[in-house]
Amino acid sequence: MRIQGILGAVIMAAGGLCPLIRVPIMGNWNYFDIDQTLATVFYCLVTIALIGALLQKAGLIRFAGWAGIGLVLLTLAGVYFKSHDYFSFVHFKKVINFAAGMVKYKWGWLVIFAGTLCLISVRKPKVFNTEQAPVI
Repeated sequence: MRIQGILGAVIMAAGGLCPLIRVPIMGNWNYFDIDQTLATVFYCLVTIALIGALLQKAGLIRFAGWAGIGLVLLTLAGVYFKSHDYFSFVHFKKVINFAAGMVKYKWGWLVIFAGTLCLISVRKPKVFNTEQAPVI
């Protein structure tokens, strides 16, 4: 449980530094380039997952994984709506969709989802009773 939690948190942290979106002319953006506040909340969740792994609290680790998925989905929706809203000054719908379509999602999201899958699949280890029943 401890190793899986630490591994999931490290993968999640590395995914936040990977390229998440590609903006024309500006290049690849990671979580900090998208929004500082979302990145801070994201890395607070990574820290919560690490603390949960070190304290061997399976519920805390799973909470960080589910909250990470929720935050990533919120970020994906925000990027989608912001890219469509950014070009709203243009009065032609096809041009807006073309310009918004130039913002591409990159492979960093898959790394983050791999880390969160490691976190949400953590289970508390079973404790086996080593005492033997008396033989009659």
